[in-house]
Amino acid sequence: MSKRCEIATHPFKPETQGWEGKNLQASIDDLPAYQRPRVKSLLRETGVVENPFAVDVTKPKRTVGTDTRAAARRTDGRGKRPTSRDGHNGEASAVAPPNLARLADLPAPRYHGEGPRPTSRGTGTLDETGLEQGRFFQTGRTLGPMVARTCKDDAAPGASPASSTVAQNPLATIERSGARVELVALCPAAQARGLRPGMALTTARAQSPDLETRPADRDGDRRDLVRLARLLARRWSPTVEISDADGLLIDLSGVAHLRGGEQAFCRRLVRMLSRNGFSARIAVADTAGAAWAVSRYACSQNGVRIVAPGQQEEAVSPLPPAALRLEAPALELLDRLGVAQIGELAAMPRAPLARRFRRSILDRLDQALGQAPETLSPVTVREAIVVSRRFLEPIATAEAIGQVLRDLTPELVKRLLQTGQGARSLELVADRIDGIPQRLRIGFARPTRDGSHISQMMLRRIEEIEPGYGIEAMALHVRRSDDLGAQTLGPELVEKAPPDLSSLVDAIVNRIGPHRLWRVKPVESEVPERALERMAPLARTPDRGPLLARDDVRWLDATPSDHPWHPRWPRPARLLHRPERVQHVLSELPDLPPRRFTWRGRNYRVVAAEGPERIAGEWWRRSSERWSVRDYFLVETETGERFWLFRRGDGVRSETGDLSWYLHGR
Repeated sequence: MSKRCEIATHPFKPETQGWEGKNLQASIDDLPAYQRPRVKSLLRETGVVENPFAVDVTKPKRTVGTDTRAAARRTDGRGKRPTSRDGHNGEASAVAPPNLARLADLPAPRYHGEGPRPTSRGTGTLDETGLEQGRFFQTGRTLGPMVARTCKDDAAPGASPASSTVAQNPLATIERSGARVELVALCPAAQARGLRPGMALTTARAQSPDLETRPADRDGDRRDLVRLARLLARRWSPTVEISDADGLLIDLSGVAHLRGGEQAFCRRLVRMLSRNGFSARIAVADTAGAAWAVSRYACSQNGVRIVAPGQQEEAVSPLPPAALRLEAPALELLDRLGVAQIGELAAMPRAPLARRFRRSILDRLDQALGQAPETLSPVTVREAIVVSRRFLEPIATAEAIGQVLRDLTPELVKRLLQTGQGARSLELVADRIDGIPQRLRIGFARPTRDGSHISQMMLRRIEEIEPGYGIEAMALHVRRSDDLGAQTLGPELVEKAPPDLSSLVDAIVNRIGPHRLWRVKPVESEVPERALERMAPLARTPDRGPLLARDDVRWLDATPSDHPWHPRWPRPARLLHRPERVQHVLSELPDLPPRRFTWRGRNYRVVAAEGPERIAGEWWRRSSERWSVRDYFLVETETGERFWLFRRGDGVRSETGDLSWYLHGR
């Protein structure tokens, strides 16, 4: 067949032109017989000869990634043999070879999918000029979506950052105040629309229908603010007070020069807060009242304003009376009197103000102007509790290490008792002679100051310490502690108290690890894998009952609520990490249990079964669960094993599931 193809078929189509406008077949015929290329070579390099056993040669051959460099080499005259690698699919036209400039001049696709598309063998189609656009435009079209997602276009010169970002819906936190739902905190987009804290949610919805809301967490905000205040007290200033729900007062006396001055101090503080996702307004003044007023009413977002010494009166005079931290009734009365600035209030006679507002308004005014002192109540920063012991001679025996631990424990308990704390996590650090410290950490389920329990837990793991050439110092650090006040023994003396499992939990956790001991907490969900969560062994289960109003009729229902794991709802105690597929299930539709099935390569025959228990998908979580259905069966095999199987679908409607079977528990 190969010889027959060589005789019957020309390797090039008639009138095929080369780079220099010559007929290729005529050029080959003019060559001597020993210089003419064989048909097999032409087949392999051009891919245009019809071979009955080859693949579809009418399709262009796959080009390589170096097609532009190969095309450029053809222009120097060293090689005139056209191949599929020159970008012409073996048929060189009379035009110049393709180059980067010509490929760049080709029209760009106006929409996704326009232009030459790659074939199944990786190349594109020919356009009117015979040039193949495939390599460049295929690469751009293939990588275009990924590049668009990864590399964002730079904003145009002079465009604002807000114009280059995607507009998002405004967000606000809400809180119920009696029968009214009010806004608590707002994002900058919501504030730009005129929304303010304290506004009713209905009014805000009428003004901004696309407003998104989240419930306010004042307790969580307070904890975060206390944590931030303690961080600043440790690293920035020893005196930090929490002024209100979202403000701090910091005393810069004697510490500003450590950060390069007041201006540098504030700038560095703003940058630190910005890196952690907080925006701040900072003002520095001689008095706490003036600093609070200027930061709230005369400072821009993430801005810093320094009030010169002795100029607090000029700084607060143009501010509204609300900057004096007055109560709402006093502010309402001042508004009725037409007082709009603190300067107007300071110019009024003091005796009538005292009779009308008592001393509160005058005290706040004097504190802001520096005419009355204002005491600060800084947050308390817990000092690190450490007890240590150094030795004249290195120790290396278990008996000596144990004796040192017994001596350090009473000192540690005394320090904990003085601070009113209980240890939750301790770390023993043993300094060896070779400079390699040995660390041993233990934890407790509850705060404790029991010296015998602490020493017992440490001595149980003393074999983990490698003394090496000897230990020259040992220290016991309290890494975590909680407040532990006085405990009453009255209930324990009157009635029998439940056993305290904290000692047992501590012994098990410190032996096998903290992540291997846990307790199951029920969750309100009908889907089995969502109906439980892990919790600490001694943690209390929170009461997640519905919050009812005083006039709700459900208060009249005195029957106790059902436990989520009631015995009349049989469920396995442990579920598989993921349901496993079972095969060869024999069952009758729609509601009969399976008769036999195969799981993990083993056949099981069912002798008793109970079910089905139908569980529908939670459509409020995901729309894909709107029609999903599971039918669970509790089956017992002839060997006495019990399995919890379920079938996807109700056996009647195809949209509820594909009727596949899974094993979910044993």
